[in-house]
This record gives sequence, structure tokens and C-alpha cells, in this order.
Amino acid sequence: MPAMTSLYRDDFCAWIEAQAALLLQGRLQDIDTDLLAEELEAMGRRERYELVSRLIVLIAHLLKWRYQATKRSASRRGSIVEQRVQIAREIRLSPSLKPFVPEAIQEAYPDALRIATRETGIDASLFLTVCPFSEADLFDDDYWPE
Repeated sequence: MPAMTSLYRDDFCAWIEAQAALLLQGRLQDIDTDLLAEELEAMGRRERYELVSRLIVLIAHLLKWRYQATKRSASRRGSIVEQRVQIAREIRLSPSLKPFVPEAIQEAYPDALRIATRETGIDASLFLTVCPFSEADLFDDDYWPE
């Protein structure tokens, strides 16, 4: 087993630092290209996963806000604001996520709906089968569904 592969398995942070050093030194032939490519692809997947996860929470809270008007609270409002801030930050730091947002909303909605129905006790048949919030609604700090 090559030394770099062993280091990857035994001490991931040290392996990352070694790969970065090799890149900076221009020693491209010494880079563990297969594992480095794998890790770079995984980083992109994690960015998308994080976006979908935050959208799940945001949409679930907006559904609960809409369908449980009597249970609106500062805490729920704070959670909605927090998710909007974090999603905006993710997109600002990784603008290439922006084209993925419509797909991410579609991916997030079934899980958000599941959470909202379980937490509210409201029958799923009362909710729309597609996300009732537009991308603009989701990211508008002044949008609060009635």
C-alpha cells in the first residue's frame, strides 16, 4: 500500500495537508489523484446535502407556520430566520449551488412534509403534493405564509 494511501486511511487531516503541500510545490506526479478526486467530488456532494438539509428544516417550519397559526412562536420564527440566513450564506459562498436550488426544493419537500405532518398531527392529505412555496418565498425575509 503506498504511503499516501496509508496516510489517508490513518490520518485524513495529515493526508489533506500533504496533498495541499504537493500541489503548492508543483509535485503533481506525487499527488494521490484518485483519492483526491474522490474527496473533491464528495465535498461537492456535501455542499448540496447541506443545502437540502437546511431547506427541509425551512420548509417544514414554514408549513407549520401556515397550518398551525395558533402555535406560531418566536422560537419557530427564529428557526425560519436562521435557515434563511444559513442558506443565503451557503449560496453566497458557493454560487454554483444557485442553479441546484429548484431541484433541492423538490428533493427537500417530501421530507419537510413528513416532518410537518408528524409534528403537527395534521393529515398529509391536507397538504399540497408539491412545495407550496416558491424559491422567492423561501428566501424572502418578509414572507410569512398565512
